[in-house]
Amino acid sequence: MIRARESKSAPVGVVTKVLHILETLHDAPSGLQLKDVAQQTGINKSTAYRFLAHLEHEGYVFRDSSGAYAIGVRLARLASGVSYQTTLRKISRPVLQQLWRATGETVNLAVLDGREVLYLDVMESSHTFRLVSQVGIRRPVYCTALGKAMLAFVPDEEQQYFFTGLAFERFTPHTVKNVAQLRKDFAQIRQRGYSIDNEEAYLGSRCIGAAVFEASGKIAAAVSVSGPTTRVTREKLPVFAAAAKNAASAISRSLGYSLTEKTNRADGLATAVGQYH
Repeated sequence: MIRARESKSAPVGVVTKVLHILETLHDAPSGLQLKDVAQQTGINKSTAYRFLAHLEHEGYVFRDSSGAYAIGVRLARLASGVSYQTTLRKISRPVLQQLWRATGETVNLAVLDGREVLYLDVMESSHTFRLVSQVGIRRPVYCTALGKAMLAFVPDEEQQYFFTGLAFERFTPHTVKNVAQLRKDFAQIRQRGYSIDNEEAYLGSRCIGAAVFEASGKIAAAVSVSGPTTRVTREKLPVFAAAAKNAASAISRSLGYSLTEKTNRADGLATAVGQYH
């Protein structure tokens, strides 16, 4: 009996330490360095590092560019939707800033919300003539690069939910007309790793999107680069597409997603160069 109790005490001790770390990070929204975590929890640095490394790998915590640890998107999602979106935006912002500087065009971060795309972050181009968007707006999934990038990797049964009762409103002569056309588009997106809104939502605009994955392999969000067709030309499309894919890959890795373990989900993402991480 005594031995049985003793054999169970070690795992409980580990759980207690992990919970203590998470509670400490929860009380420090701006994040804590490893030495601060160790000091505030009373756990030695090497042990705290092992716990944090595992939690980071699973997406429960993330480490920013300064090396500080903070509550990750996977844990935030368990807590509340609002907290999840805030955490996702915080994790993604440094990558979006690099993408914005690299392309000079408007960059966006969005999630699926019902049958619409919800914009969580927008960084507008500094060009006078640019595409304008804003945080909090919603747009249809079928005619936006963000929406198509995410929906292409959603399981078939979930896709059916989006298609049921979907009215394909025509915003331009190039807007997708039906489910068959959309499914064909999805096949191309999965093969190349990015989506295109080629004047489908607005005439004179072109947008390239790429999906962001959680540690579990599920869709978390999408990033996009958008601009007028005069600058986001067909000739420059491969450059913008590579930039969007690299950014999406970097954010996915920050969420704990492993490209080497899940390459079957997106061959294009698997070959993306880690330029933004």
